[in-house]
Parts: sequence; C-alpha cells; structure tokens
Amino acid sequence: MKLFSSLVLALLLAASLQAAPKKLLVVTTTTGFRHSSIPTAERIIQQLADSSGEFTVDFVHQPPGKPTLPQGATDDQRAAYAADEQKWEVALASALEKLSPASLANYDGVAFVSTTGDLPIPDKDGFLDWIKAGHGFIGIHAASDTFHNWPGYIDMLGGEFRKHGRQVSVDCLNQDPANPATAGLPKVWTIQQEEIYQFNNYDPAKVHDLLILDKHPETDAPGHYGVSWCKNYGDGRVFYTSLGHREDMWDADPGLKDRKNSVEISKAYQAHILGGIEWALGLKK
Repeated sequence: MKLFSSLVLALLLAASLQAAPKKLLVVTTTTGFRHSSIPTAERIIQQLADSSGEFTVDFVHQPPGKPTLPQGATDDQRAAYAADEQKWEVALASALEKLSPASLANYDGVAFVSTTGDLPIPDKDGFLDWIKAGHGFIGIHAASDTFHNWPGYIDMLGGEFRKHGRQVSVDCLNQDPANPATAGLPKVWTIQQEEIYQFNNYDPAKVHDLLILDKHPETDAPGHYGVSWCKNYGDGRVFYTSLGHREDMWDADPGLKDRKNSVEISKAYQAHILGGIEWALGLKK
C-alpha cells in the first residue's frame, strides 16, 4: 500500500511539473527603426500565452521619452539632446538587464520582436551560451535587422536582413507541414500584402526551412528565398519568421483600419507564431 501511494504521489508530482507553463521573455526594444506594429505584437503574444496556458510572458519594453534632435537645432538644443539621450540610454541598458545570465536563469526562452539596432545587452557571450545550453530563441520580423556587427548573433539566427522592397502579395511555400509553426498552413499560403525581407548570411543548408518563396518578391526571378526557418543551436532551438511588419498580419479584428490582409490570414499568422514559440520552448516536437 505504501509503495502504491508513493507511486501515485510521484506520478502526481511529475504531472504537476510537466504542466507548469514555460516562461518567455519578450524583448521589443529598438535603437534603430521602430515598427508601428510592436504594440499590436505585444498584445497578441500576451493573448496567445493566456489562451494556450502553455507559457507566460514577461516583457522588456522600450523606455519612454526617447529624445529627438530638432532640425536646425541650436547649440543649446544639441547639448540638451545629448544629455537626454545619455539618460535614455542608461534607462535602456537598465531594462535589458533582464538578459543578463543571472536573470535569464528565470526563463525558458527569449523572443526578439521587431528589435532593431545594437541593443546594449549585458553579456553577449553569456546570452548565446544560455541559448546553446538548451533554451529557446524566437526571432520575429526585424529581429534579423538587429546586431549587424555581431557575427555570433547572425550565426545563431541563421540570416541577416539586407533590404526589402515595396509591400507585395506573395505565395509562401510550406516546406514542413509537420512543424508546429507551419502545421496549420496550406501547402501554398498566399499573403495579400506584406513587407518581404531579403537576407545576407542565409544558407538553406544550415537551417530547416519552414516557409520559402520560389521567385523573387520584386522581379519574379526563380530562386530559393527564405521567409521562415528553424534550427538547432547547441542544445537550444531557434525559430525565426520574417513576417509580421503589418498590424493586419497580427490582429484578426475585422474592423481594423486599412486592412489589406484577410482575418483568415491574421489567424493563420497567429497560429504560425504560436507554433514557433511552442517548438522553440520544447512544448511541441
């Protein structure tokens, strides 16, 4: 009887531990271009976490009050701007302390959502080592327009933003309908309007493609153009999607202003993001 009770307790304990939600840190800070879709992305990721119950989210938000230098500024205005910019940079560095090795011990994964520029994270090598140790990294849209001068980050991500043209309609080819990020997508997923990235340092032999284009988004020249992929990085998992520029990719509200993509495309994109998070966090294989 004691043995049976011990087994039951052990099974219950294992079930409770297995059911504990993963912890995801979502970073939306920028030092370069800042996308207007970031607040929408933050809201949708929170909704995905709440509705799935599989993970919780904590955010590293942009510090308020980023100064701007007025055109034709006087010497006094330039001096004031320099002082305000220094204060803001201190606030940004303080916010990014959540990416220190000590703080990352509290998380199972990190998502960079349309981050841009060189972010002052505390320990770059420690950050990559943390991913390699078996944690998840999710990169969304301009995550590839981040850390252009850090080869280690580019290698981890699997590609580096080079440029984009005008927003266009594209037919994304689903390369892996078994992966959680693309399981809900058709063999050919048509997006009505989106900003399509072109990459440097992208090698399809070094990643596992999820979505590709078989023709150039501007010239229609045939080829192999990455849109979304995943990869192992040490014992960690990396998921990246270049999609997510427009609010109507993220938000399924049918009344959204200036909607070009259908509600069905928005819902499919949300499933794409959720599946990528689930795969990177090890929640689904």
